[in-house]
Amino acid sequence: MFGLRRARQTAATLVATAAAAATALVASPTATAAPQPIVGGTTTTTTAYPFMMQITDASGNQFCGGTLVAAKKVVTAAHCMVGESAGNVRVVGGRTYLNGTNGTVSKVAKIWINPDYTDATNGHDVAVLTLSTAMSYTPASYVSSSQTSVYAAGTTARILGWGTTSENGSSSNQLRTATVPVVADSSCKSSYGSDFVQTDMVCAGYTSGGTDTCQGDSGGPLLIGGVLAGITSWGEGCAEAGYPGVYSRLTTFSDLVTAQVNS
Repeated sequence: MFGLRRARQTAATLVATAAAAATALVASPTATAAPQPIVGGTTTTTTAYPFMMQITDASGNQFCGGTLVAAKKVVTAAHCMVGESAGNVRVVGGRTYLNGTNGTVSKVAKIWINPDYTDATNGHDVAVLTLSTAMSYTPASYVSSSQTSVYAAGTTARILGWGTTSENGSSSNQLRTATVPVVADSSCKSSYGSDFVQTDMVCAGYTSGGTDTCQGDSGGPLLIGGVLAGITSWGEGCAEAGYPGVYSRLTTFSDLVTAQVNS
């Protein structure tokens, strides 16, 4: 069984990594920047990607990402929401930096988790949040159940998030992005064996590694042609050669998501 390398971050991890980063900067003002998350990526903004949402606890600690698909609806990963209550979750839109104060913060009125979800490596890793406050940002379009051809091997996909700079490392304060190619199902099966469920999952990444999502990026988008086609789910390590990122194959769950969006 492979680990949830995209697993949500805990508040303790966030506090510890922030403190470590602050100490390093004070001790060595000329130190070079640490490796950055969305490993191999570049900085970007929520102006460029207005549908990109932070998912935080009630104290404002970001632990997962999400994608705005309607004014009050956010798509994320089921494993981000297991054990959470609506009262303890917040969604933040329009905020490029984790330590920012701008944008819109909404409480969550309802958490829907795919009822078939048990573990990310078993598939069904999708959840939808209903917000208490409407977001004024442009939502993302998402794939329909018939658009299965978007996952053709080699197709360029975009990933986004504030996740860790390395496996079990510290988070990026600024939103980051990268592009990765969709991996053939047969290659993903070779990497992950029976843990790869072809109907529910799609892989994206380079054979040599080096560019990937990481911890804290869970629930964020895999965009293909600018359309939400996957949800950051799980994998082995971060940016490791031979182990691409695994994403929920949204065409399989599109009708379920639409039912929640329309509810």
